[in-house]
Amino acid sequence: MAEEKQKNQVNIELPEDIAEGVYANLAIISHSQSEFVVDFIRMVPNVPKAKVKSRVILSPGHAKRLHQALTENIKKFEAQHGPIKTDSKQHMPPMNFTPTAQA
Repeated sequence: MAEEKQKNQVNIELPEDIAEGVYANLAIISHSQSEFVVDFIRMVPNVPKAKVKSRVILSPGHAKRLHQALTENIKKFEAQHGPIKTDSKQHMPPMNFTPTAQA
């Protein structure tokens, strides 16, 4: 049994530059018959141009497994921290963030 578990384990390396992550406040998803493409974008206040910071290409099967994993993790998060508030009318972040302080 222990030998069988070892066969199913995968060692995953997380390089330091990737471990830092990339902040995105918008994702655009497109698909073809054979793949899903997720572009993660960072929009900056009062700047009309946004940049794609990362692109992830997934097979349809993997996209569905990712959807299921996100759904499960969101349920766990909300059970611990309460409902995540979203504005169903707003599909994109506001282009002009209101400043809260001056320097």
